[in-house]
Amino acid sequence: MANRAFSVSRLPGFTVTALAVFAILYLPILTLVAYSFNASQSVAVWGGLTLDWYGKAWANDHVKDATLRSLTIAVSASLISTTVATLAALGTTRRKPFKGQTFIYVMINQPLMVPEIVTAVALLIFFASIKIATGYQGLGYLILAHSAFCVPFAYLPIRARLEGMDFSLETAAADLYASPWQTFRHVTLPLLGPGIIAGSMLAFVISLDDVVITEFVKSGGQDTLPTYMLGQMRRQLTPEINAVSSMLLALTVALLTAFFLLTRKKTN
Repeated sequence: MANRAFSVSRLPGFTVTALAVFAILYLPILTLVAYSFNASQSVAVWGGLTLDWYGKAWANDHVKDATLRSLTIAVSASLISTTVATLAALGTTRRKPFKGQTFIYVMINQPLMVPEIVTAVALLIFFASIKIATGYQGLGYLILAHSAFCVPFAYLPIRARLEGMDFSLETAAADLYASPWQTFRHVTLPLLGPGIIAGSMLAFVISLDDVVITEFVKSGGQDTLPTYMLGQMRRQLTPEINAVSSMLLALTVALLTAFFLLTRKKTN
């Protein structure tokens, strides 16, 4: 009898384990979305269906300000971190191996390996010194802090894309007397596009929902949407928080869907 190919789905208990994992991951999210339509003031007592909490969240000036601030920081941090990550990926993959390459990999990915609270404290001390010396208290600190933290998240998919690309295409362009800039613009960049899109979207989402670094670096009146929600939960927990969370979830799903469609179009 011919041996069947190994499949993990045939292992005993695989189906039960998979269903349990999906339930643990997604049931709390589905519960949050369901209770965002709760007519009751309490988040624990069901009082019927209503859209009032979405209306209140939409009309809440504090939510609007925090959302706009979050989007400003996330877009800026995504652009900066993706640019830096692209340059770093090109510098570490589009050349022969060199001494100290592993050390550079470690330094680029350092925010992934160090607990976020350590990075937050380090950024707090660093930016506090600058604030005292300059007196500047603007959003620039949050943008730079988020950018530094998001670089490795953007770097990983970009580097993976570069390592999977055929280097002979760029060599062929050079053989046809293309300049390094022409080779990058017409060959490397179009092929690298899906990786850059993936890195920028990942950096955007990471920045958008960051709490720890934001709490340590922000000045007064600079609440982002996650820190505003955290503050509201400490004061009074209402289904309005569920509505804001659901809208944030919808934005994330929309970004992931757009990324899937864009990358599928590029690879087909």
